[in-house]
Amino acid sequence: MGVGGHSARSASADPHAIAPDRLVAIIPDVVEPQRKRKIRLVVALSIAVLLAVALVYTSFSASSEAKEPSQLIGVSSGGSYEVTGRVVKRSVRHRGEAISFRVADRDDASQSIPVTYAGTIPDPFRGGREIVLAGTMKSGVFVGERDTLVTKCPSKFTAGRE
Repeated sequence: MGVGGHSARSASADPHAIAPDRLVAIIPDVVEPQRKRKIRLVVALSIAVLLAVALVYTSFSASSEAKEPSQLIGVSSGGSYEVTGRVVKRSVRHRGEAISFRVADRDDASQSIPVTYAGTIPDPFRGGREIVLAGTMKSGVFVGERDTLVTKCPSKFTAGRE
């Protein structure tokens, strides 16, 4: 038995069946070269636009806004964050391969959070420098992810900030 309960013989006897030599094509066999170039150009540009839209969407959906330490005070444990702020001077403590320090808002050092970090420490890292660090909050302490500490170097064009 064939498809739909019909035998192969009855399907070939169907007067409405399309014979292999009479297949219908969407695009004619012979396409003018100029029209063929236009079709290729439209297809290529459409693909390029789709890829550009996908790239922009991926870029914006993957990014997260960095939080200042004052925004993380009182946050419950869990959740991934990226913190940006200024390392409080004289707060850096080395503990084996790990360090602990406090980070305050860039413009207001009145509130700060404790931070622990284990990983590569950039050479310019020290108290008073701005940093960006990815991690999680655990019991009121920001625990930095390994090798995500970035130290911002002070600009030589800013007036007297170090």
